[in-house]
Amino acid sequence: MYNHMVVGERRVPEAERTDLLFHALADATRRDIVRLVLHGEHSVSDLARRYPMSFAAVQKHVAVLERADLITKHQQGRERMVRGRIDAVRDVNRLLDELEASWRDRMQRFGDVLAEPDEGEHR
Repeated sequence: MYNHMVVGERRVPEAERTDLLFHALADATRRDIVRLVLHGEHSVSDLARRYPMSFAAVQKHVAVLERADLITKHQQGRERMVRGRIDAVRDVNRLLDELEASWRDRMQRFGDVLAEPDEGEHR
């Protein structure tokens, strides 16, 4: 059996993971970074050159995306390379689909209540 405690990895509860995903995607720069790295791997340096902010600010954006598991980073020579995780984007899509289904169900029930005849009405 694989012991996650030994290697320091912890499983993030579903609600916390959802919060991390939506927090990460709430920022336009982070959404743009995800789009870029889903199309191909980029170094953090390359990403930093694309935005009108400091290298440190871009590193912080990348860290938020990594914490949300939307990207992965690995060392390639002297560069830290960033790659998007399409499976995480699919998880976001699944979550949005669930929210939409819940909203549609509520609207259907609301419509059903409005369509019921009023008990005080006389025919």
